[in-house]
Amino acid sequence: MNRRSLWWLGGLLFALLAALSVYLFMAAKPYQEEVDHGPSPAAQANPYLAAEMFLRERGIHVDHAESLAVLPDIDPRGHTLLLFKDRSRMPPRQVDQVLNWTRAGGRLVFVAEALWDPQTRQSNDLLLDRVQLHQALTKDLKDPPEGLPHEPYPALTKLYLEDEDAPAYASFDTDFHLDDPKNLAHAWANSAKATHMMQLPYSLGSITVVTDAELWKTTAIAQYDNAWLLWYLSADTDVTLIYNTEHDGLLTLLWRYFPQAIVALLALIGLWLWQASVRHGPLQAPAPSGRRQLQEHLRASADFMLRHNGQQSLLQALQQDVLRRARRRHPGFDQLNVAEQWLALSRLTRQPTRAISQALSPVPKRRMPSADFCRQVAHLQTLRNTL
Repeated sequence: MNRRSLWWLGGLLFALLAALSVYLFMAAKPYQEEVDHGPSPAAQANPYLAAEMFLRERGIHVDHAESLAVLPDIDPRGHTLLLFKDRSRMPPRQVDQVLNWTRAGGRLVFVAEALWDPQTRQSNDLLLDRVQLHQALTKDLKDPPEGLPHEPYPALTKLYLEDEDAPAYASFDTDFHLDDPKNLAHAWANSAKATHMMQLPYSLGSITVVTDAELWKTTAIAQYDNAWLLWYLSADTDVTLIYNTEHDGLLTLLWRYFPQAIVALLALIGLWLWQASVRHGPLQAPAPSGRRQLQEHLRASADFMLRHNGQQSLLQALQQDVLRRARRRHPGFDQLNVAEQWLALSRLTRQPTRAISQALSPVPKRRMPSADFCRQVAHLQTLRNTL
């Protein structure tokens, strides 16, 4: 192929690529796509973030905390305390602190957390008992009498206000009901069958009790009149919101950000356990019982007696055996004194009296060195064998 042909081929390829580019440019249509990444980290950490933002947009100053430690620094006048924190372990001292703060002019809004027990005449919610309101299950209530007007929204809680023709609707949990046995409440909000919010005066302040606060979380606050109700309860005041924040544990965070390192660490631990459990060398098979001899049994018996009875018992047994044999060989041996017995044993065994005195001397209570013990046993065995 000559140079002219190469130029023609290159020009043709360039023309084809240019035509393809023009076609793709004319055929391509730009478009926009929204990708939902879910709630932001701030929304995940704060379930009432939307409620705080809504109140701030209405000109209300909002703070939030995780405990009542901030209460002494809050002026109760012109302030609303939204107590949505778990109070299962709330001590009586904190209950008194919250009620004294409310009595001085604060607005308190809290969630009833326990059911009233008629047997013990109390609930596990000390704050609810102190304001003398009771909470029960809606299913335990009597059915309303027939003939009442039809409720268009029986699952919603209605709040009627003065100079308003239509009620406000809120989505409280209808499984629970608030009861006011002392008729202390001056305002309340009901669904078709139960009461879910009660307000009562408390000296210079006021208390609002609700059956739940789920309607003010980010997932539900935009529904019905939930946001408006929260504004209504805290209007013209500053707000402090106290709630529980669920933090991820250390193991969860480690697994989320360092999964490879954790897997490697677990693998190393597994290998170390496997290596530590492996035996070094083959198992030693038990010796067959047929090869054991009398000498082995005697040696084993002697080792057993030495471990359990000690050196003294063995030496004393040998000494007694030597004296027993001497009595048989020499009549009247027991009537002799110790020196005469040693002389008699010297004549019978042809051993020097010094060796006999060393062998028959009282056994010391302290443990003897192995060499001295073996030497003493050898002397006694020599005497016993020659008698």
